[in-house]
Amino acid sequence: MAESRTAMPLHGARQGLHRGAARVDAATPADRDRAVDALRALAILGVVLGHWLVTALVADGGFGLRTASPLRHLPWLAPISWVFQTLAVFFLVGGHVATRGYASARARGTTYGQWLTSRLSRLFKPVAAILTLWTVTSALLLLSGTDIDTVHTLLKLALSPLWFLLVFAALTAATPLLLRVHPLWPLAVVLHVDLFRFGLGGPAWLGWVNVVAGWLVPYTLGAAWSRGELEHRRAGWILLTGGALVTAALVAWAGYPASMVGVPGAPISNLSPPTLAAVTFGLAQCGLALLLRGPLRRTMRRPLVWAAVALLNLSAMTIFLWHQTALMATTATGLAAGHLPGLHTLPDDLGWVAARLAWLPLFTLVLALCWTAFRAYEQGPRRPTGRPSRVVRSQPAAQGAEAEAHHDA
Repeated sequence: MAESRTAMPLHGARQGLHRGAARVDAATPADRDRAVDALRALAILGVVLGHWLVTALVADGGFGLRTASPLRHLPWLAPISWVFQTLAVFFLVGGHVATRGYASARARGTTYGQWLTSRLSRLFKPVAAILTLWTVTSALLLLSGTDIDTVHTLLKLALSPLWFLLVFAALTAATPLLLRVHPLWPLAVVLHVDLFRFGLGGPAWLGWVNVVAGWLVPYTLGAAWSRGELEHRRAGWILLTGGALVTAALVAWAGYPASMVGVPGAPISNLSPPTLAAVTFGLAQCGLALLLRGPLRRTMRRPLVWAAVALLNLSAMTIFLWHQTALMATTATGLAAGHLPGLHTLPDDLGWVAARLAWLPLFTLVLALCWTAFRAYEQGPRRPTGRPSRVVRSQPAAQGAEAEAHHDA
């Protein structure tokens, strides 16, 4: 009898979940390309899990913390970065949706200034919350006697996602100029920059040109996608195989690191600033993303799956901005219990890897709390209760989307 009483609420919850998912599915325009949202969701999950797996905050006596990476102590884990470094997919989807959005805005008579102001306000409004919180937190930490190196470490991790927004904002502003730019042009810039600084001993600062040129490659690929130039599967296979082969050659014979993210202490980082290897690897990722469009469209026909993807897209900026804070909050709080494996210990063996995997659910829970507290900055305030939930459009500006979203929480 007790089991029956327990099962009834669970059954009711499942029915409610299915009904809600069905409403979201029914409210989605029939002509919406759900694969775009699915690719964005995969990209955001890749970034979050990648950071959680390769970022370690090691207790440095007392309550001090310093950054470390398992990729430095366990270099054979480099393939993890191949799976979870998904930034090229962000820029591919961003370029695709921005160019389509700009064309749509022009057709409606919207001026460039109105279009850009709308997009950038959606992009940066959620940033105010995290900047305010970390300004206050840093001041309190310093006043409490926390050493400045620890505060600097925490701030650097918490605010590191902002570089992406700055680059993306610059490319967004330049969208009208990039509508017809061929991806080979920025790729040629990256190639020549690397040849000059690595092959001819040029200044290291020159590499920062690739921050724009490197991410311009997938962004302009997204524009080409909007023009219908990447619809054939052959384009995806060319990008995937060509990008993968060139990246392998650069790693094997040209001295580029195997890791596609930065490793503390390494002489060269593939990501800061982007190298030719990071860009060719991104081309392979873009090719795979294009090949996955068909399977993803079929998968997104399932209401439950689509509802989850739609919700994640509506929360993409919040998740992106706060995932590092969730990791740090868990780590700092855990110091009260001592130096815990996988949380405060040096990431130099498989025991750390296993322990870190066990911490992921708690990181997720803390991130969910951050989402609850700060999602209004991205999604807007809750609407009055009693009105049905509907997702009409969900294109978060953080990942280059049109952000024409209406969502009742």
